[in-house]
Amino acid sequence: MMRSMYAGVAGLKTHQTRMDVIGNNIANVNTVAYKSQSMTFAELMYQTTQRASGPNAQTGTGGVNARQIGLGVKTSAINTNISGQGATQTTNNPFDIMITGDAFFIVNNGQENFFTRDGSFYVDAVGNLAMTSNGYNVMGWQVDKETMTIRQDTVSPLRIMSPENMTNPPEATSLAYVSGILDKNDTNVTSSSGKTINLQLYDSLGYSYTARLNLKSSDNEGEYSLEFAGLLDENNDPVDISDVTFGSQTSIPRTTELRLDTQKYRWDGKTLKTTDNPPKDVCKAATIAAYNADPTTALADQDQAAELTALANAYGFDTIQELDNLKVSYILDDKNDADASNDTKGYVSVLDVFENVNVTQTLGGVAGGATAIQTVLGLADLNQTITSDALDFQGYRVVFDASKGTFIGIDGVSDTADLNLSALTVTTPDGKQSKFEDIEIDFTATTMYNNNGSSTIGATSGNPQGLGTGRKIGEMIGVSIQTDGMIYATYDNGQTQLLGQIAVAEFANASGLEKQGDNLYSATLNSGEFDGIGVNITANGGYMNTGVLEMSNVDLSAEFTEMITTQRGFQANSRIITVSDTMLEELVNLKR
Repeated sequence: MMRSMYAGVAGLKTHQTRMDVIGNNIANVNTVAYKSQSMTFAELMYQTTQRASGPNAQTGTGGVNARQIGLGVKTSAINTNISGQGATQTTNNPFDIMITGDAFFIVNNGQENFFTRDGSFYVDAVGNLAMTSNGYNVMGWQVDKETMTIRQDTVSPLRIMSPENMTNPPEATSLAYVSGILDKNDTNVTSSSGKTINLQLYDSLGYSYTARLNLKSSDNEGEYSLEFAGLLDENNDPVDISDVTFGSQTSIPRTTELRLDTQKYRWDGKTLKTTDNPPKDVCKAATIAAYNADPTTALADQDQAAELTALANAYGFDTIQELDNLKVSYILDDKNDADASNDTKGYVSVLDVFENVNVTQTLGGVAGGATAIQTVLGLADLNQTITSDALDFQGYRVVFDASKGTFIGIDGVSDTADLNLSALTVTTPDGKQSKFEDIEIDFTATTMYNNNGSSTIGATSGNPQGLGTGRKIGEMIGVSIQTDGMIYATYDNGQTQLLGQIAVAEFANASGLEKQGDNLYSATLNSGEFDGIGVNITANGGYMNTGVLEMSNVDLSAEFTEMITTQRGFQANSRIITVSDTMLEELVNLKR
């Protein structure tokens, strides 16, 4: 009589346990990455009142089955639906990550590793990627500083926003290329100053500079002089390039014109003036002398630089350097005798001629400024074209096929021109010594086609593949996590940098993991041990999605169905106890 009552009690307890499991599932219906549980029943034990006997061949009787009375029910197992993928919840937070597959994130509390499917992460005060719920560090692999690739060894905390990762180091420009059309009829190309090509470049500290290259036509069709005209800093101030070498001294025949705009300017012997009434001073001979003595100092003086530029403009040149580069035939051994026809002649700078204008007697007693220059240069008139046998250019000879318009080479040999800036050192405003790299400039993408007198030729830093471009220092403007767990930083200098990779753990029997609360699991003997390294999530077909979280895989319809059956089971077991109690009552009532 008492056994049925205790069986009913066991049934009540077991159904209550099942109800506890169901209640926990429903309570966690909105818990991130919660894995639902289910419970199975097992018979508790049996009391055997008679064992089974087999057939008796001698007596001819059959066998008798065992007589066993069950004593109730117990919990067989509580299983976790660990492999059931939860639905996707969109958060648009780049640090919210969902795993698709059977892997687990690895997190650490400073002493031991735990495992979780909860990908709700954030970046803490020191830059560590951590769980939002408890601050446990997300573990992964670090970047090898030499190869800038992932080093897959023992997992460690991912400090993705460390001070060194917040900026991207600058890099000096080392490569460049020139592309486009160089039209031989372009007036810029045929002018005395040539076609100017600007190349933007960076030094090793990330300071920006502009290198000015001039392409000038020659009397040989298809041949051009490429000259390094100057280097400007970020404030467009000229940099001393006296230590810079660019190509070799090449001789290219060229007809060059030196022509004073006599409608607007005239010399009075010492000063170039305008023809206005009253006239205005343009450039004093003393300024020319100062430039010839020390070009850098003269150009650094704002007033002198303005005078020299105005002087160049008066003769049809853009800058004083272009005018200074013009070499003309002039008497070398006796500048004081302009009529000495038997004197040895050579090539000197035009500014050397202008410097002598300030003293009348050096012009053979000829006064009048403009006439004096005409006499010194041996011209019939000021508008006469000066033709030299060979003008010397400090640079390279760029050669095109005159019949096809295709590029042949630099100096007829190489495809590249070398801008040797490595010898150049500039002191920056903050007192640091700025260093440059030699720049290899590729001309293979240039042509000399007809483009209606307009050249499209231009220079670009780096090569077409984007290497050697150079860059300024970059500030971090974003972080992205790829599907394989790779973490990249984006910087405002256009660069991206690998910061690390989120590693994951996989187990032979994930259902054997032990729940620790806070959406955490720990490894057990039945789940398999964690090797401390982890795996790449893509190794077995898994991947990560950012901006989303995995929701609970609890199925409410199934849970409510289980709740109904559990309630009825509990109710039925309670009736066993009630009926057993009534039967005991009848037994007691036998004696009245």
